[in-house]
Amino acid sequence: MSNDSYSVAILGATGAVGTELLQLLDERDFPLKSLKLLASSRSAGTQVEFQGNHLTVEAVCQDAFKDVDIVLASAGGSISRQWVTDIVDAGALMIDNSSAFRMDDSVPLVVPEVNPEAAQTHQGVIANPNCTTILMSVAVWPLHQIQPIQRIVVSTYQSASGAGARAMEEVKQQTKAILAGETPPTESFPYPLAFNLFPHNTPLNEQGYCEEEMKMVNETRKIFAAPGLKVSATCIRVPVLRAHSEAINLEFEQPFDLSKARVAIQEAAGIKLVEDWQANYFPMPIDASGKDNVLVGRIRQDLSNSTGLELWLSGDQIRKGAALNAVQIAELVVARQWLRSPVAA
Repeated sequence: MSNDSYSVAILGATGAVGTELLQLLDERDFPLKSLKLLASSRSAGTQVEFQGNHLTVEAVCQDAFKDVDIVLASAGGSISRQWVTDIVDAGALMIDNSSAFRMDDSVPLVVPEVNPEAAQTHQGVIANPNCTTILMSVAVWPLHQIQPIQRIVVSTYQSASGAGARAMEEVKQQTKAILAGETPPTESFPYPLAFNLFPHNTPLNEQGYCEEEMKMVNETRKIFAAPGLKVSATCIRVPVLRAHSEAINLEFEQPFDLSKARVAIQEAAGIKLVEDWQANYFPMPIDASGKDNVLVGRIRQDLSNSTGLELWLSGDQIRKGAALNAVQIAELVVARQWLRSPVAA
């Protein structure tokens, strides 16, 4: 990494991902010159401890991005769209965790373990993919490098953390209410999630696929630079507080040697192979929570398809699925001196 230091702003600093961004900047010793915490006027004035100092959360405004090098944005798509012009005009790089710009042809969609070179082409904005897409991409990219994947069928088991800190708290309250024989509150989700599960509650398209599922389809194709890649996703919300899991079926043109697949995953960056076949012990959300690596295991041949492989993963949605990937993008652009847009330069 460069010896320079950088001015960073976190937009959405008081949310679940914003809080994790703050922790990661400290843990990973990001070269900070200054740090600015931005949020809505409702959160302005909140005191946050960072590296022994108390930082005051500021209300975001047009002048908030002056002299800022990197903005880590995690306040939702509407907020990102509202402030992107001010951020770019101020000369800062926006690393955006929302879906606002992911499918914009002029905006790189980056997972550093998969397509780091894409970050170099930014024009002031780099998009962070959807959480489930990030986790899947990290897990299957090493295999795709050996033999191109022809088709992906994925089923997700998504925790409450994907809907934010309030949703996680709601599941706790629902659990207490149900055990007490009371009606569980439902504000973050349309239905009780405690002791329950349901398809992801984003809008459905004409084909019956929800928005979350189409994110996985379209984003994976963009990240892999494979517009013809066949992807089918079923996204389910489950009563887990933190960390998503995914069951993935991969189809290749030719049979894929199982031992080579296991070695490729074991040696890949950002992955921890978790397999104890005798104990029937494989990746679990409880083990993935708070961890940087995507836990991958139960790698096996598809009995119904000679060219297919099956695998299972768990990964922390707030860390690698959101905040960590954003910080890794920031580390990437400063290390390779890609902070300033080549277009602007």
